[in-house]
Amino acid sequence: MSKVVAFGEILMRLATERHLRFSQANFFDVTYGGGEFNVAVSLANYGVTSDFITCLPNNDIGQCAIEKIRQRNVGANHIVLDGKRIGIYFLETGAGTRGSKVIYDREDSAIANIKEGQINWDTALKDATHFHWSGVTPAISQNAAAECLRAVKTAHEKGIIISSDLNYRSKLWKYGKDPKDIMPELLKYSNIILGDIDTALFMLGKSKVTPNYEDLESLSKLYDIIVENCPNLDVMATTLRYSVSASHQKIGGILYDKSKILKAQTRDVTPVVDRVGSGDAFMGGLLYGLINPEFDLQKTLNFAVAACCLKHTISGDFNLTTKEEVLQMVDGNTSGKVSR
Repeated sequence: MSKVVAFGEILMRLATERHLRFSQANFFDVTYGGGEFNVAVSLANYGVTSDFITCLPNNDIGQCAIEKIRQRNVGANHIVLDGKRIGIYFLETGAGTRGSKVIYDREDSAIANIKEGQINWDTALKDATHFHWSGVTPAISQNAAAECLRAVKTAHEKGIIISSDLNYRSKLWKYGKDPKDIMPELLKYSNIILGDIDTALFMLGKSKVTPNYEDLESLSKLYDIIVENCPNLDVMATTLRYSVSASHQKIGGILYDKSKILKAQTRDVTPVVDRVGSGDAFMGGLLYGLINPEFDLQKTLNFAVAACCLKHTISGDFNLTTKEEVLQMVDGNTSGKVSR
């Protein structure tokens, strides 16, 4: 049986209601979420055993976050209780031609100050078949980056399949290091990567490129450069997003397995309810498909794209869909009719 362990930061999300601007808000809707945790939630919804590891303050707010983790049927037995505060992000949801806006308030958060030895990775990764991390965690602080590397090395030594979502956040790399200083050492252990080609090459310290995602032959050469720098890489996927407006997105995807490139049908998503977490939904769908022995690579990619599309229709960070709902979209059922 598969077991996925994810490591990262869970945040308190404070969002305005009904597409209000920050200046119009009199209160905020409180939820919790974070890239790696969102992936764990998706997998738990699909029936995959999932654990989430993080560091949280030992106070009422930290306990609220742990309760939310457990409510979503994700394991929380190896969470470190330390530090002074939980990270926060404020969300103003856009509409039409006005894009959404995120403001981070996560400096000096608990996970930013995590210390070596607080997590016993041998114990935390016991029975795990997969380990998931994202580029958000090493962007938080030097401490978080070092802990992520310890986790990745332990997972590699144990023969655990390692997945990573590049998740470049320019607002987070503020502690004196650039992605090219940190990410190559981490990515060389990854078996599965989700991300844009240009982002991957940027993080690996390579020359800037502008990929043409319609030219599969040229894409293959660019993916090969990434493979050369990530010796354990088996599969890389890229989410194709064409933003018509904040309320109308077109979502597709590409998957490369070192021998061929597969492409998924691009789907329209309108109206968009909440875009946050849609990339994590793609990642969760990708991992589920790769874990499922009944899925070939094309079905895996189609499942990931469908999961991403459905997340746009759900408020909050999590993709609260079942595998049956995602498969309905894969099979072409996009009518949205009432289920009676």
